[in-house]
Amino acid sequence: MDETDPHLPTPRAAWIAGRAEQSDRTLAVHHPFDGDEIASVCVPSADQVERAVDAAASVAREFRGTPAHVRAAALDHVSRRLAERADEVAETITAENGKPLKWATVEVTRAVATFRFAAEEARRFSGDLQRLDTDPSAEGRLAVTRRVPRGPVLGIAPFNFPLNLVAHKVAPAIAVGAPIVVKPAPRTPLSALLLGELLTETDLPAGAFSVLAVGNEETAALVRDPRLPVVSFTGSGPVGWSLMDSAPRKQVVLELGGNGAAVVCADWPDLDFAAKRIATFGNYQAGQSCIAVQRVLVDRAVADEFVPKLVDAVANLRTGDPHDPEVEVGPLVDEAAAERVESWVAEAVSAGATVLVGGKRDGASVAPTVLADVPREAKAWREEVFGPVLAVSVTDGLDDAFAQVNDSVYGLQAGVFTRDVGVAFRARAELDVGGVIVGDVPSFRADQMPYGGVKGSGFGREGVRSAMNDLTEERVMVLTGLEL
Repeated sequence: MDETDPHLPTPRAAWIAGRAEQSDRTLAVHHPFDGDEIASVCVPSADQVERAVDAAASVAREFRGTPAHVRAAALDHVSRRLAERADEVAETITAENGKPLKWATVEVTRAVATFRFAAEEARRFSGDLQRLDTDPSAEGRLAVTRRVPRGPVLGIAPFNFPLNLVAHKVAPAIAVGAPIVVKPAPRTPLSALLLGELLTETDLPAGAFSVLAVGNEETAALVRDPRLPVVSFTGSGPVGWSLMDSAPRKQVVLELGGNGAAVVCADWPDLDFAAKRIATFGNYQAGQSCIAVQRVLVDRAVADEFVPKLVDAVANLRTGDPHDPEVEVGPLVDEAAAERVESWVAEAVSAGATVLVGGKRDGASVAPTVLADVPREAKAWREEVFGPVLAVSVTDGLDDAFAQVNDSVYGLQAGVFTRDVGVAFRARAELDVGGVIVGDVPSFRADQMPYGGVKGSGFGREGVRSAMNDLTEERVMVLTGLEL
């Protein structure tokens, strides 16, 4: 762990079973744009981690039995307080993550909605009634089915959305009455710790939540701990699958990223709109979004007109200091990430790709880049680049375009620019992805909708109600001797 500057403020406390605690170890948090240290956080000791997990296990039955209005009120409170502190929270996201302030502000707005949706769902998470007298042997019987928490949750969040992806772990857990232990990404712990602060202002029982800024090397022990029977992980595929392998008897939800494709069909009437949307959402978090556009599949009938529009739209994106409200593309999370992206671009070029715009690195920043003629074996085409790089392919009709979308180990979301309802339904039927966005980029996500992927993109679903289902299991009670 880094030594912190003694002139900086006191390290941010860890949240152990709802209480702020200091520790002997600290972790320095650096601004990705200039490398300056912006804060330090307490790294919980082994004893503090043990007390957090034990408290979650100890309070699980009590928390499960809390009235819906108590959980809903806590979620409403967090939503309201995030809105009240929106400017401060957005600045925190930009400082620790490096994303432009305009996108950090959007992230705060989404987190406000995520907690509000969870409060609404907590109030109506009621179960189902099923009459059983549809069979003569079950006359007078009624099944009452409720969903109950599987147990305490370990929520492991990534760096790219340090607030809202933590919200998608915390809010559904609280909504169903499941204690949660949050492990934020070590590079971006500040937003999660701020959420912990807001949760302490509620009437949730002690042990209902903890926020532990421990290192990634300490995560495996938490994943294996039998007192945390549910693991919700968002992050890289190799890490996610290895965590699942280490906990084969647990309920594991994995959101592992993607290789987002946008298909521009020959019937699409507004190529300027498509070019601007693809340019923006291939680069909007410096490409560090699992549903960022990476592959652009444009029909040959419109390619000559569309590709120059896309290149111009990418070239016109404003880059620079992410605190500038006009900046659209900021740095990657650190210089090592930028060097990796730079090397993937170089690999593609050496194999025959052409750089139409961008391709240069400056520290942790990579200029928004468009590549053409990228070989299919190149990492910039086949893997998740997680950087501001678009790879363009000209396609010959829908068969070719849809085959290219499916020729990937990932399957998160795809965008299809078409006005043809038949094409839209064909895309839904044929594309091996968790979501098809018609008339827009694959980067669209509403926080209340089911969200997740297939194949190497993982399984299980985020989206508040869908996540609540993943965190719970059905319990059935049959009532007998009733007049139905």
